[in-house]
Amino acid sequence: MTEKYKIYLPEDIKTRLINDAELFEFTKKDESVNLNAFLKTLIVNFFEQYTRDSERLLNNIIKDLTDITDISDRNARKLADKIVSTYIKNDRFQSKQTSAITLTVSGESYEIIRIIEFNMLRDSSLSQYLKDMFNSYLSIPRNEREAIIFKDAYENIETALKEHRILTFTNTTSAEKHTFSVEPYVIAPSKEEQCNYLLCMDRASRRPKTFRISRMRSVFVTKYEFPVNEVTQKELQEKAIRSPHSVSLTVHAVIRLNNNGIRKFKTVTKNRPIVSKIEGNLYHFDWPELQLEEYFKRFGKDALVIEPASLKEKIKRFYYYGLREYNN
Repeated sequence: MTEKYKIYLPEDIKTRLINDAELFEFTKKDESVNLNAFLKTLIVNFFEQYTRDSERLLNNIIKDLTDITDISDRNARKLADKIVSTYIKNDRFQSKQTSAITLTVSGESYEIIRIIEFNMLRDSSLSQYLKDMFNSYLSIPRNEREAIIFKDAYENIETALKEHRILTFTNTTSAEKHTFSVEPYVIAPSKEEQCNYLLCMDRASRRPKTFRISRMRSVFVTKYEFPVNEVTQKELQEKAIRSPHSVSLTVHAVIRLNNNGIRKFKTVTKNRPIVSKIEGNLYHFDWPELQLEEYFKRFGKDALVIEPASLKEKIKRFYYYGLREYNN
């Protein structure tokens, strides 16, 4: 069964939902954002949590009201409903502009919409209910939102971590439909808490690897267990704290920053490495080389790599080939 519903969302909520759909790579064949597919997944994976959290909040307010007053249970519930709608689900800080969205649901998402229609609406519309649900979802940190959207993958990964079992999956960044077989060790959010990463040991190469969980597909927990290597576990736990999106070799680097480079370093916060020591305009880092390369590529002449030679050569090559292309 397929059904279409017209819902109305404030512009800011719609924009933030589109941002999540884009980050989590919900796309159509033409690479445009597939908001409808994202919202269907959100409704299916978040409905139970949203219902449970809403009921818990309401019950806590009712309990507080009845504990401090002689109010009846019935009146306490009415007042609790009023408090939630007035102070918690208030729209006054949201954009007054709204957009109409046609939500096409089928299968499990259709069944949940029907449950909402018949059981949850009370005095509100379906559009209002979904707006409140989406707003609640957006109030959660993004790395936790990722865990909601990719709920099945997370549950499988957590099972494999707990039981020390080998995981298999494909990855959206692989050029071909390559299946990875890994020994999972830790899940960790990136420094900016944008996404979560699985740090693991690749069984084919016997090298540590990291995968963004929102890019993992067909995650399967095999029946095979693996022995936990304590050295590998410690190494990956340390990388999880510092730079979970990169498990490349850690190097000691010295970067010379001019005044503009120092200003950039203070303002460019995404994937910014942690400074080990500062000597005048010389900044020392003990950090994965790949992350240092990707971060300081953005600085141009405002950052000069002093050491190591390997990092200096990579950035020189990056600018050399870029200049050559522009000159051609």
